[in-house]
Amino acid sequence: MSEPLSPPRIAPTRTPEFEQRLKRRYARERRFKALGMGAVIFSVAVLIFLLANMIVNGIGGFQRTVMEVPVDFTSVGLTVDPSMEPTAAMRSLEGQGLADIVTFSAEQRLGEEAAAQINTQAWRIVAEQIVTNPSLLQGTHTFTLPTSDDLAAAYDGAGQASLQPLARELAEQGVLHDEFDSGFLTRSDATDPQLVGIWGALKGSILTMIVTLSLAFPIGVLAALYLEEYAPRNRWTDIIEVSINNLAAVPSIIFGLLGLAVFLWIFPNYRSAPLIGGLTLALMTMPVIVISARNAIKAVPPSIRDGALAIGASPVQVVFHHILPLALPGILTGTIIGMARALGETAPLLLIGMRAFVATPPSGFTDNATVLPMQIFLWSDEIDRGFVERTSAAIVVLLVFLLLMNGLAIYLRNRFEKRW
Repeated sequence: MSEPLSPPRIAPTRTPEFEQRLKRRYARERRFKALGMGAVIFSVAVLIFLLANMIVNGIGGFQRTVMEVPVDFTSVGLTVDPSMEPTAAMRSLEGQGLADIVTFSAEQRLGEEAAAQINTQAWRIVAEQIVTNPSLLQGTHTFTLPTSDDLAAAYDGAGQASLQPLARELAEQGVLHDEFDSGFLTRSDATDPQLVGIWGALKGSILTMIVTLSLAFPIGVLAALYLEEYAPRNRWTDIIEVSINNLAAVPSIIFGLLGLAVFLWIFPNYRSAPLIGGLTLALMTMPVIVISARNAIKAVPPSIRDGALAIGASPVQVVFHHILPLALPGILTGTIIGMARALGETAPLLLIGMRAFVATPPSGFTDNATVLPMQIFLWSDEIDRGFVERTSAAIVVLLVFLLLMNGLAIYLRNRFEKRW
C-alpha cells in the first residue's frame, strides 16, 4: 500500500504587517540596549565625578601653609641631654623657653605681625628636630613651621581681609607657601586644622576591623556550615533561617542600641574602645556572612559530596576538606560586602561613644579610639574652613583603605577559586 503523500510545504509569506511587527521588535531591542548602555555610562560618570571631586578637594587637605623661620641658637644657651627620652627632652626644651625663642627669632627676621601668625604649637616641631639632631643648637637654622589658621585662610584668598596683604607680602618674600603635609598621616585629631592628622582614626578603624573580622568570619562560616550540612529540617531551623534573613536587613543603629545595652553593660570601662566597636559591628556583619556562606555552600555540586563519601571520607572530612575550600571564594565575596558596610558605619558607633576627641592614637583594643567615618563626620561639622579640605583628604584615605582591604579579599578569593 502506498503511503499517503504529505502536504506540500509552503514558504512563509512575509506580509507587510509582519514586516512592521518585526521592525518594531528590533527597534525595541535597540532601545533596550541603548537604555542599558546609557545606564552604565551614567553610573560610571557619576562615580568618576564623585572620585574626581573628592580627589581635587582632598589635594588641598594633604597640604598646609608653612612659614620659613630662621632661629639663632648661638646666644640663647639651650642644652639638651642626648641620653634623655624624647618626651623628657621636649619638656626640658619647653622649660628653657624654646617657644619664646622661636617667637623672638621670627619677630627679629620677619616682623612682629608675621611672628604673631606662627602656630602656637610650632615650637614642638623645632623641639623634635633638636631632639633628633642636637647639633642644631650650635648655629642658626631655618625651620619650616605651620602658620595660624587665619593666615592660612588669608593665603588661600579667604578668611580675614586684613591678613591678605601680609600673606601676599610674605609669599613674595618666599617665606610663605604651601607644602605637602606628611604629618597628616601620622598625627591624630586636634582643634587646629593646621595640626590635625588622620592616624589616630585610621588605627582605630584597623583595630575595630580586626575585632569584627576575627569574630564575624569564623562564627558566620561555622553557622552556615551547620545550617546547611548538619541541622535537621524542622520548624526551629526555619525560624532560625528567617531570623538571620531579617537580621541582615535590620538598620545598623539597632545594633548600636544592642551594643550599648549589652556590651557596655558587661564592659563599662571600655566605652569608645575598638573592642566594643568591633563586637557591635560583628553582630551587624555576621548575618550577611551567614547568608553568603550558605549560598556558596549550596553552589558546590552534590557530586563532590558523593565522591568524597564514596572513597571513605567522613562527613566532617567532606565538609572541611572538600566543600569548604570550594565554597571559600563565594564566602569571601560575602565577607567583602559585610566588612565594607561595617567600615563605613557611623550610627552604631555613635551610640557606644566612639565620637570622642582622641588626640593620641590607641595602643590596644581597649584604649579610647575613633574610626575614620566618625572622624569625617566630626570634621564636617566644624565651622572652620580649614577642616573642609581636611575632611575631603580623610575621605580619600578612607576610600584607599577600603580599596586595599577589598583588594586583599579579592586576591584571596581568586587564590582559592577552583573551577569544575
